Amino acid sequence: MRSLTIVGAGHVGRVLGRLFHAGQAFVLQDVLARSAASAQRGVAFAGAGTALDDYAALRPADVYMLAVSDDQIVPACAALAASVPLQGAIVFHCSGALASGALEAARQAGAHVASAHPVRSFADPEAVAAQFGGTFVGIEGDEVALGVLSAALGQIGARPVAIDASAKTVYHAAAVFASNYLVTVIDAALRAYESAGIPADVARELARPLAQESLANAFRMGPAQALSGPVARGDYATVARQQAAVSAWDEATGALYAALVPPTATLAAQKSR
Repeated sequence: MRSLTIVGAGHVGRVLGRLFHAGQAFVLQDVLARSAASAQRGVAFAGAGTALDDYAALRPADVYMLAVSDDQIVPACAALAASVPLQGAIVFHCSGALASGALEAARQAGAHVASAHPVRSFADPEAVAAQFGGTFVGIEGDEVALGVLSAALGQIGARPVAIDASAKTVYHAAAVFASNYLVTVIDAALRAYESAGIPADVARELARPLAQESLANAFRMGPAQALSGPVARGDYATVARQQAAVSAWDEATGALYAALVPPTATLAAQKSR
């Protein structure tokens, strides 16, 4: 098996370290973090590896995973390239927003580079590690690196999917729409219910079946066919009244409502009658 060194011992690094080790996809070698304590926590979670807090202590490895924040990928890659020989090695990062081009320092040092972005929330590392099977991982990069990563990801039950490196930022925005902004819209609904005098716990129960059924329908029928409500009916008088009322209650939420009307109207136009 190829040896793997992890740079960054946050949630993503810990989870993938554990999975690669347990799935015998790689032999986990070193885990490098900003502090010895963080590195040790990463090793403890993964169940293997040597904890380090200094690039100078790294041993040469076959594969290097940069599981650091986006703004640290370029400097971490530069530090790695200055510390160990990378000729023929594989270096990849886990960012959803940056492409493998961010690893140019490693490429210049002779490495094969790639990015591998698991499409999951890592808020609860234990839960993600236990339920990782079937997780999609967006991958792009050099052919040699992708061959090795695809095989390793398959060994831990992931589902690699190739993405266009030139559209990496839009790809990541898709995840933001599907996750972060979805939560923001639900928050707007809950606050609107509460403004009508409904207690917060009851508001969640009112919104839950609507949100869950709409989400299920969107994936089962497609977004256009799942769309319902005043815009889908062409009832723009109601839309105008709602927008005015929401804006009077909360200006920022009113602006969000207004911003959602045009794309919803475009979607409604695709709905078969």
